[in-house]
Amino acid sequence: MDKKIIALFSIIALNSCTAQVGFESKAFKNSYETITASDLKKHLYIIAGDEMEGRDTGSEGQKKAGRYMIEEYKKMGISQPKSMADYYQKVPAEFMNGKRGSLPDSENILAFIEGSEKPEEIIVISAHYDHVGMDSKGVVYNGADDDGSGTVGVMEIAEAFQFAKKNGNGPKRSILFLHVTGEEHGLHGSRYYAENPVFPMANTVVDLNIDMIGRDDPANRGKDYVYVIGSEMLSKELKVINETSNSKTVKLELNYKYDDKNDPDRLYYRSDHYNFAKNGIPVIFYFDGIHEDYHKPTDTPDKIDYELLKKRTQLVFATAWELANREARIKVD
Repeated sequence: MDKKIIALFSIIALNSCTAQVGFESKAFKNSYETITASDLKKHLYIIAGDEMEGRDTGSEGQKKAGRYMIEEYKKMGISQPKSMADYYQKVPAEFMNGKRGSLPDSENILAFIEGSEKPEEIIVISAHYDHVGMDSKGVVYNGADDDGSGTVGVMEIAEAFQFAKKNGNGPKRSILFLHVTGEEHGLHGSRYYAENPVFPMANTVVDLNIDMIGRDDPANRGKDYVYVIGSEMLSKELKVINETSNSKTVKLELNYKYDDKNDPDRLYYRSDHYNFAKNGIPVIFYFDGIHEDYHKPTDTPDKIDYELLKKRTQLVFATAWELANREARIKVD
């Protein structure tokens, strides 16, 4: 067969494949629409409820929240990585030197969808599910935004990818839904995973980290926005993918105020993505800013903007969808 004809068939086949999973495809749209404000609200009122006692690292309240999350993953039909006996990656007490005293053993929680074509390449979507617990008087710090919002966002993204898989459009690359512990005491859970990865770090394509996406800060009241941090620190291609995903879906205002290694607030270094970035893995940190209820008992589920939480979650899903299904792995600059 003529080489030109072969090349033409190759282009047609590639375009057909892209059409099946692109942002205009039914596969994407139907999965994207499974992310709803009502589901996010349902999960968050449980994860950030008083009965979880503020989810301090290693506490019974945190473990109770973890059991709820695992039960939801089981309902979705999403299992743990094959190499693990269950969803838990133990993070030993001796690994964590808590700033506020000795911490007990705790666990990262890992759920996993294997890729259909490039299963060895891993997209990580992360959030921390711990918070700061209770004060000496028993007042609960619910942590609805920090980081209940990211926790339920990851769960909804997982459900959307699983919906696509059940309908024959599972991601080409594998996706690890990583709920880390110990963030509030020094990014311990993500550091433990980075030092004891379930999948080789060399095979990890990207970490999309979600830490506080349910509120707005005083500078952005009433705006549909999200702070984006780190998207071009290690891969300019990643920033373009995120911006394109946004423009074709939710059209949020992408705010790059904190997107600077030398920013005085040093947010690039202050959430779990950093333990991937320092290992040379491209990252995006999605964030809503510092609001008046940050690290206070008033960070409660009733103050979350669930429509905005939905849009931000959909943006992360759209970006992950493109990263998981594109032909070439993104390059590290």
